[in-house]
Amino acid sequence: MAEIGFYHLTRTDILAALPALLGRTLALDERALVVCADAATLNKLDAGLWSCLSPDWLPHGTAATPHPEWQPIFLTLDGTANPAGAKFLFRLGGAAADPAGFTRMFDLFDGNDDEAVLAARARWREAKAAGHTLTYWKQEETGWVKAG
Repeated sequence: MAEIGFYHLTRTDILAALPALLGRTLALDERALVVCADAATLNKLDAGLWSCLSPDWLPHGTAATPHPEWQPIFLTLDGTANPAGAKFLFRLGGAAADPAGFTRMFDLFDGNDDEAVLAARARWREAKAAGHTLTYWKQEETGWVKAG
């Protein structure tokens, strides 16, 4: 079973919060599969990761990148393929993704969107019923705070 962390965004959007989590992933010498809910998010994230300031280097690829197996961070719309062999899965905005085969899953959702919060609660119940280890993180002024 995977360890699934639910990340309740209240102060920034997903595109602002994700680089720090990806930086920590790379610091652990892990690879990340980032599943986006739509092409617009994937394109914004692709451009944003090249220009983020902290961390200052987040090498990544997409389906348009040659040799996806070499990418430490792989951005996709397809939650069923893992061409880079990542062990960390990032689900953005409720994108369809299966935690099977991953060590950790990060489920980031917009806490200012009532529908996104309700959908995250449903995913929490499903993951709990499936026997996964769950944690809940809320974005506070000082950073992420583990609750519960």
